[in-house]
Amino acid sequence: MSKMQRRLPWLKKQILAGMLAGASAFAVAAAPAQYAANFKGTDIQEFINIVGKNLNKTIIVDPTVRGKINVRSYDLLSEDQYYQFFLSVLQVYGYAVVEMPGNNIIKVLKDKDSKDANIRVADDRNPGAGDEMVTRIVPLYNVEAKQLAPLLRQLNNNAGGGNVVNYDPSNVLMITGRAATVNKLVEIVKRVDLQGDTKVELVRLKYASASEMVRIIDALYRGAGSQGAAGAGSAPKVVADERTNSVVISGDERARTRAAELVRDLDQDMQSSGNTKVVYLKYAKAKELQEVLTGFAESLEKEDGAQAKSRSSKGITIMAHEDSNALVINAQPDQIQTLDSVIRQLDIRRAQVLVEAIIVEISEGDEVGFDVQFGTTAGGLVQYNSSFGTSIGEIGAGLWDARGEDGATSCVTNDSGNQTCTTNPDTDGDITTLAAALSKVNGMAWGVAMGDFGALIQAVAADSNSNVLATPSITTLDNQEASFVVGDEIPVITGSSAGSNNDNPFTTVERKEVGIKLKVTPQINEGNAVQLEIEQEVSNVSGRTAVDVTFGKRTLTTTVLADSGETVVLGGLLNEDVQESVSKVPILGDIPWIGNIFRSTSSKKSKRNLMVFIKPTIIRDDATMSAISGRKYNFFRGEQLKQREEGINLMPGVDVPVMDEWIVPDGMSPEIMKLLQRHQSGEGLDTPMRNETEWMKKAVDDVSNSNDSSGLINTGKGDE
Repeated sequence: MSKMQRRLPWLKKQILAGMLAGASAFAVAAAPAQYAANFKGTDIQEFINIVGKNLNKTIIVDPTVRGKINVRSYDLLSEDQYYQFFLSVLQVYGYAVVEMPGNNIIKVLKDKDSKDANIRVADDRNPGAGDEMVTRIVPLYNVEAKQLAPLLRQLNNNAGGGNVVNYDPSNVLMITGRAATVNKLVEIVKRVDLQGDTKVELVRLKYASASEMVRIIDALYRGAGSQGAAGAGSAPKVVADERTNSVVISGDERARTRAAELVRDLDQDMQSSGNTKVVYLKYAKAKELQEVLTGFAESLEKEDGAQAKSRSSKGITIMAHEDSNALVINAQPDQIQTLDSVIRQLDIRRAQVLVEAIIVEISEGDEVGFDVQFGTTAGGLVQYNSSFGTSIGEIGAGLWDARGEDGATSCVTNDSGNQTCTTNPDTDGDITTLAAALSKVNGMAWGVAMGDFGALIQAVAADSNSNVLATPSITTLDNQEASFVVGDEIPVITGSSAGSNNDNPFTTVERKEVGIKLKVTPQINEGNAVQLEIEQEVSNVSGRTAVDVTFGKRTLTTTVLADSGETVVLGGLLNEDVQESVSKVPILGDIPWIGNIFRSTSSKKSKRNLMVFIKPTIIRDDATMSAISGRKYNFFRGEQLKQREEGINLMPGVDVPVMDEWIVPDGMSPEIMKLLQRHQSGEGLDTPMRNETEWMKKAVDDVSNSNDSSGLINTGKGDE
């Protein structure tokens, strides 16, 4: 069979279709256009061309549109029906039509590509119909768009041209797809959004407590729901407004009405003239809370004086039972309700504050001295009473006393003329004066003696450094004062008496605390800010006078505001002292180079730097407290383990005691346990577990390397 013979059936079908189309076009002049929709084995490109000619539309076809269609209709279709027929056929074969506005041009492309094309935005006045591709924007008023969008995507052909997107700022849905599907989804959205539009009813109570009423209603509906009571309907939502003693009810009309009627029926005056209630406190102290409530009850009685007289009230009575930490209240029901509301707001768990302090005192001093002293037995003398050594006069006197004497020999002649001689033993000298003189030497002393001339050369250089670091920390409740003292008690004489005849002598002694003192009162403000009232004192015994001992004292009193975990500098003192003294022989001591023989020089320089740092940490829950305690506990346990590994010198067989391993309390959730483990291991924290002072290391280094502390002082006042 030739190629021409194979194409004859197809040509016949096309000719027949053309004739039918021509007949349809001929009938336009006489009546509205009607079209036959019979296509069997027709190429989809030819089908699109025929429809475009019949509808007088310019159609742009995507190159990927291929295939054959088989459609048969026994009725003639109007122009609108014919166009919807055209859209439906393309939809069945996976294609879509996108209309270009204003120019009678349409595009045929794949379903999945149509959502990116210029699709018409429809509305309620012109929603579109059939398989036309449209986009609708649907506002929501009672339901969140992000909750409804996932449900609508299941009803839309998202694999093709359909799409559902939610825009949360405006709470709207943008739905793209075929008009019939989009209109169905819009209708679903409107009905769902209408169901969420529940009204709210407010019921003000006269006698009952709003919170107690809500508890009764919730228990009633929970019981009815668990038993599957018929006709229970949807349970309303009931909320107590304790400020106005009202019950707020929301839900559908029937459930809301039933709940409101029940509330009004229960809101009745009690038969007795008074009522007694026992309130067990959780955190507050009953005795302290009783004092607050007593004053409040007096003002409450004055406000309700007329009503109390009509009820023959005997007044409000509040008693505290300290053993059970409870309050016993006797008053009218509405008064009990008001007092109970105040108690609930005062009986809350108070936050705690961990206050960690770092006290750094760095001091250093340098001292250099040099002198030359000499003298002769004839009386010439160059001598200096320097603070770092002795004098040549004291050395000479000591040497003279230390000089011993040889034993003397004495002879006696008797009557017979014989002579007897006796030699006395040598006597040792006294070295006490010399020892006292040499004890004053500090550094090097070198003496020279030649004949009746002697010289003494002394030189000294001293360098001292000290670094005192204290890290007191204390935990206290919000608005509660706490104090911390580490030091000694030094006896100080305050008085003495010997009596007229020394018959009743006595001495009075007072012990004075010396060391590190920290007194702090934290107040947690809004957010994580902490206001701290701080009194800090560092004292020590600095010396002794003829009367008694002297004390060195540095105090700081201030109020600061810091965020939780923030380190602040409370105060600082930088003291630098330079002293230089020169003793010389006039005129001779001023001669260059040679003048050093006739001059005594002493130079001294000292510098002390004292800084105080504070870091507050707010503790609001058990997890934070356990984490901080575990971190510190493991720090000291790590030091014990380190000492056990190193052992004890000269005692290798002795084991160093080690604390038990920190155990996380049972019953905690896995999330909290992971948090505690991270805190204990130091992971993710600014303060590593094994170095409690790491959070202040940089600040301490800056202080030790600084020559001026004025830029580091934040607030406060310090005095020495």
